[in-house]
Amino acid sequence: MDRRARLNKRIVFKIIFNVIESPNSLDLRDRIETHLVPELNASIRLQEYGVGIFSVLSTKSALKKALKKQYITINGEVVSTATFINGGETIKLTIPEQVSQKKKLKLKLKVLFEDEYLALISKPSGILVSGNNFKTIANALAQNLKPSLLKNATKPQPVHRLDYATTGILLIGKTSDSIRTLNQLFETKKITKTYYAVTIGCMKPHGIINTKIDEKEACSEYRVYDSVVSKRFDSLNLVQLNPKTGRRHQLRKHLASIGNPILGDVDYGLENLILKRKGMYLHAFSLEFIHPFTEKKIYLKDEFPKKYGKLFSTIKQNYDSH
Repeated sequence: MDRRARLNKRIVFKIIFNVIESPNSLDLRDRIETHLVPELNASIRLQEYGVGIFSVLSTKSALKKALKKQYITINGEVVSTATFINGGETIKLTIPEQVSQKKKLKLKLKVLFEDEYLALISKPSGILVSGNNFKTIANALAQNLKPSLLKNATKPQPVHRLDYATTGILLIGKTSDSIRTLNQLFETKKITKTYYAVTIGCMKPHGIINTKIDEKEACSEYRVYDSVVSKRFDSLNLVQLNPKTGRRHQLRKHLASIGNPILGDVDYGLENLILKRKGMYLHAFSLEFIHPFTEKKIYLKDEFPKKYGKLFSTIKQNYDSH
């Protein structure tokens, strides 16, 4: 064996040794993941079952992209969204690109509730929930939540979205089953969401907004809890919002449609009344649902950001009354 061959052999051995001794040096889970399907009561399409079983495929769209690129196999065979799962199959995700260890995002999050299945955290303003950016809530979860000890534990994943500028309560799944089940609860409207916003201009005490969004039916209920006089904005209102549908930017678009945009909304606000550099006053206040695994009622609320208290002296009273 010549000198170059011996050198290459030592390098290969060193790489293998380092991966075994330091598993964090290469994050192989982001490249290859395997899921064993348990016994099922009934067959289910892969496009429904597969959401959340892999740490990098927490949404239907991500699952469909992986299937289209033929990254997913069942018992060694390439499959599609139309494939049915019957129970006992081995589903494998293989992403061909080599993935090196990612730098950890240092972002402290307020955890409101956590168990082995799910968690609820308080999302700060000015950060994306997920996406291709490094600084996202999704990338910060592993450093803020305890790893689940359940067999189907996976990388924690948000199961719904809040806009970049929106603050408030965000639901996280910690196992493949919980991610899939929580997504289904949102789709079947079994999770009740309550928001608060600060709006501009005079409003009726309460109302229902049914303006279509992107040609789809949309419904939001609102109730004004407090109003203050403002020299610049005429009137500012503390408004409770209950979306009955889940369209993109629904609350922001609905309030703008009745002439009462959210304070700080640079996309849908009135041009001469844009509040810059202070964020948008939209807060995901509470979530209520039946825990799909413990069957206990979950009702959690997230405190208002301090800037709300500077506008309304009744803010604590509103928080305590819920």
